[in-house]
Amino acid sequence: MGSSSGQSSGGYDYAFKILLIGDSGVGKTSLIVSFVSDSIEPPLPTVGMDLKFKLLTVGGKKLKLTIWDTAGQDKFRTLTHSFYRGAHGIILVYDITVRSTFTAISDFWFKEVEIYTTNPKCVKMLVGNKVDRDSERVVSQEEGIALAKELGCSFFECSVKTRENVVQCYETLALKIMEVPSLVEEGSPEKKNGEKLKDDKAPPVGGGGGGGGSSGSCC
Repeated sequence: MGSSSGQSSGGYDYAFKILLIGDSGVGKTSLIVSFVSDSIEPPLPTVGMDLKFKLLTVGGKKLKLTIWDTAGQDKFRTLTHSFYRGAHGIILVYDITVRSTFTAISDFWFKEVEIYTTNPKCVKMLVGNKVDRDSERVVSQEEGIALAKELGCSFFECSVKTRENVVQCYETLALKIMEVPSLVEEGSPEKKNGEKLKDDKAPPVGGGGGGGGSSGSCC
């Protein structure tokens, strides 16, 4: 499987919208930046919403991923509701060293998905970040696997700092999206022909290059 970054000018088989959600500081933005630009530098915090693009070739298909980054702070949560619309894949991120970010997945974030997503077949993935800090771990891998099974999600643990499983998260999510015929149909250029997608515009509220991770500790 190979990948290349950059915004597509139309040379792709399918276009999918991916949304990352989770508490502030879990490393959502770092998980995006590491994938899109191969960078491990800690980004600035996101204010509201930001998006990035990535061309990814998996399963013999060239995909254009529009990856939406959401701020995890309480004051921005109401801004994210409209951005669930049309998502083909959602990654729910927690920090394995902070239990409250893990409990927030089932107590808040997954409930948000169920309420606001417009696509019942949207593919969900649970990701535990910061495995490079395993000595500080408070959420076991077994707990993560159990929650993912309960919520009907795929599961990965990763480290933005070492880039362990970062690319694999997105490749696996993309492959699972392509297993759902209705999502493939929605993502086809023919389906989008003549439509001006809001997903390809700059978000109304954005923080440039930031995200849910806090500066210096987001990865």
